[in-house]
Order: sequence, then C-alpha cells, then structure tokens
Amino acid sequence: MHTLIVSAAPSDGALTADLTRTAAATLRDQGHDVDVLDLVRSGWHPAVRPSDYGVEELSAPVGTHAVEAAAAGTLDVEVRRHQELLRRADLLVLVFPLWWAGMPAVLKGWVDRVFTQGFAYGLRDAEGNPRKYGDGAFAGKQGLVVTTAGDRAEAFGPRGVNGHIEDLLFPVNHGILWYTGIEPLAPLALLGVDSPVWAGIDDARAQVRKRFENLGTDRPLPYRRLLDDYDGQRRLLDEHAPGRGDLAIHQRPDRHGPVV
Repeated sequence: MHTLIVSAAPSDGALTADLTRTAAATLRDQGHDVDVLDLVRSGWHPAVRPSDYGVEELSAPVGTHAVEAAAAGTLDVEVRRHQELLRRADLLVLVFPLWWAGMPAVLKGWVDRVFTQGFAYGLRDAEGNPRKYGDGAFAGKQGLVVTTAGDRAEAFGPRGVNGHIEDLLFPVNHGILWYTGIEPLAPLALLGVDSPVWAGIDDARAQVRKRFENLGTDRPLPYRRLLDDYDGQRRLLDEHAPGRGDLAIHQRPDRHGPVV
C-alpha cells in the first residue's frame, strides 16, 4: 500500500508533528511505502494564485483556469508534484490540529490548490452523470483524518458545547474525501490534549500506532452515494431517515468500524 500523509503541524515540536512521525513509522514498519508532505516546513502557500495556472490574473473561474493550465502544461510545478503523489496513493492521511472547528488554513489551502477541476472534480461518467459523492475522480482510494483538539472529550460529544466531533469533521470526511470518491475511514480524534485529564504523549502515540495497525480490517464510513440515495435536486430521498435533518442521515444505518 502506498500512503500519502499530509501534515498541517504548525511547528516541528507540535503534537501533530510527533503524531505524523509516529504514523509514518508505523506504516513503514508494516512494509508500506509512505510519502510525507509537511506543509508548514515546506513553505506551502495556502492561497490560490494566478501563478498556479500560469496566468497574470484570474479572469475566469479558477476551475476554468485549472483545466486550461493542465491542458497547456502550465499548472504550477509544485501543484503538479503534489497531484502526482496523490494520484499514486492508496491511502490519504490528513494530520492537523482542530483550529476554529476546522482545518488550519495551510491544509485547506492545500486542498484548494491541489484538488483542481479536471483532476479531483468536474468529471462525468459515460452517461453524463456527475462523478462525486462516492464515484469521484479518486474512487478506489481511502482516507483517514488524524486530528487533535484541546477541550475535553465530553465537549465534543452529542450534547457537547463544541458540537459533535463527527459533525465538525463532516466537511472533511464527506465534503472533501467522499465528494472526490475517497472512502473515509473512521477518524482518530485525540481530544482533551490541553486539559488536565490528557493522558500524555505516550498514550497519544499508542493510539496512533493502534489505529494504523488496524487499517487492514477497517470498513469505510458508510456514506450514501449521490446516484443511489438522492433525488434530482440532490436531496436525500424521503424514504431514508424520514423527519430528520441531522448530518448523520447521510450515512447508511449499517455502520461499521470504530466510532471515535
């Protein structure tokens, strides 16, 4: 298995940097090929710029520029390198601290710049149907989120003040991974790392090692497929989860795998 780990650790001494190294070492010990992109240390620029597409200004939608740049061979060299790493990966791992209920800007910017139209989205099948939410450009790949958050675990539970951790990660697992065809595995969320109840770095490393040692037996989160479970307006069919509007309706009820 070939794994691409993309880390948004803010510094080399950050907890997420340590967990990135632990994940990479665990996978390599199992004989897997691993590439690691350390976005902060590599100086990754998070904002989409005209130079990404070999133009002086953005005079059209960025998707249009991306398609034209790919055809002309003018797409930014570093963006193309990252796309190639993603193209050959069987597993994409995103490691980041949860900042303001989401990914740090550098990681969101990696998605913005690397997941270009024509490469990650904007594709159609032979019948003209859009390939997304289960049948995307990256169908056949799996994805795994490893994240840390400072507040205690209870604050990220079903009635927690921060919102349920599964809901907070929905934009990543469903809106980025599943949208592009990547099957998301149940995330590993290490919570309470800034609280007195945190078990410490050794426990965090052990949780990461255990999570990556069990990848072979994991089943992806059972998100519903666009062409199977939604109507022409992209609304969930009334027969599924009637009367509900929470984010969990977008998963089939036959859930498998660890729930974090």
